[in-house]
Amino acid sequence: MKKIFGLALGLMLATGAMAQDLEFSVVKENAITSIKNQNQAGTCWCYSSLAFIESELLRMNKGEYDFAEMFIVHNTYLDRAEKAVRTHGDVSFAQGGSFYDVLYGMEKFGLVPEAEMRPGVMYGMELSNHNELSAVSDAVVAAIAEGRHRSLQVGPDGQPLWKKAIEAIHDVYLGVRPEKFTYNGKEYTPKSFYESLGLDAKDYVSLTSYTHHPFYESFAIEIPDNWRWAESYNLPIDELMQVFDNAIMEGYTVAWGSDVSEKGFSRQGIATMPDEAKGADLQGSDMAKWLNLTEDEKKSTPKPAAIEKWCTQEERQIAYDNWETTDDHGMLIYGIAKDQNGVEYYMVKNSWGEAGTYKGHWYASKAFVRYKTMNIIVHKDALPKNIRKKLGL
Repeated sequence: MKKIFGLALGLMLATGAMAQDLEFSVVKENAITSIKNQNQAGTCWCYSSLAFIESELLRMNKGEYDFAEMFIVHNTYLDRAEKAVRTHGDVSFAQGGSFYDVLYGMEKFGLVPEAEMRPGVMYGMELSNHNELSAVSDAVVAAIAEGRHRSLQVGPDGQPLWKKAIEAIHDVYLGVRPEKFTYNGKEYTPKSFYESLGLDAKDYVSLTSYTHHPFYESFAIEIPDNWRWAESYNLPIDELMQVFDNAIMEGYTVAWGSDVSEKGFSRQGIATMPDEAKGADLQGSDMAKWLNLTEDEKKSTPKPAAIEKWCTQEERQIAYDNWETTDDHGMLIYGIAKDQNGVEYYMVKNSWGEAGTYKGHWYASKAFVRYKTMNIIVHKDALPKNIRKKLGL
């Protein structure tokens, strides 16, 4: 892989292609559902995970589904609030989450169609805006978790009143979770709907690559949004990259957790890892900034860098340890494409609506993915056989 990258880089340098418009041709593209928009809500973890599950059902020839993110979000936030209180605030209560929240949630709570809990309808909008919800619910959870009371008050059923209060808040802002609904003429509960799909949460594994834990063993990645302490298998970075390629080429998609605060994550729809030491061009790093640019300003934004940094295992670890790499954003990788120079990129489905040059799709270079991946979720059958054997799967 490094040899191919080096050859492409050499050709670009030889021709002086330092900053050019990129043209892509598809190497392999797997089926995905439509682009969604999380809008003003920290729910990328849910949008990306459900995009992954929807693509899994397409792969399994089960048909096209659109699941309600807010159903999983509602249940997850109630669980996270309880964990925050049980740990006296040592576990944070926030809008973020992990891929595992959806795997856990669909198995425990089930799934419902999007039509049953559409985002924004509770306050007359078509998209989510969780700013007020967060302000209200964060204050309630903090008051209880920080002990601003003598003892927890309970109702006649023995349940703490604060839990009923936080549930009512989420009912108001997210909607009441349906106990039953009709889909294609058949009545379901959320659990029976999930069970009808033929999915098994145990078929999916989380993978990462860091040196502060042994390779080929699992550990809980130490980040705030991994509040359920879900474990990921630890692979050397070269083998993690093999999983990406094998999964895509075998017809699987990949739920991808990454740091998108890097300057190379351009809001035009390109993610590269510019090597600043070699004078590469840099990109803007703020989604809101990009979306607020005028058309003339967008046209004048520097093009993606030709010279990229191909990180080592040690550099990945340093970036994680010094908080340069953080768990910013969840997306879905669904294909591989090449630019006109022969450099390979992963095709990415984002959840920012039809933003950017490619209308909600991104192209992330392998150099970027190698450096800035926090963790991924894949079907265990998507792993190369030798790696699956090493992990005992």
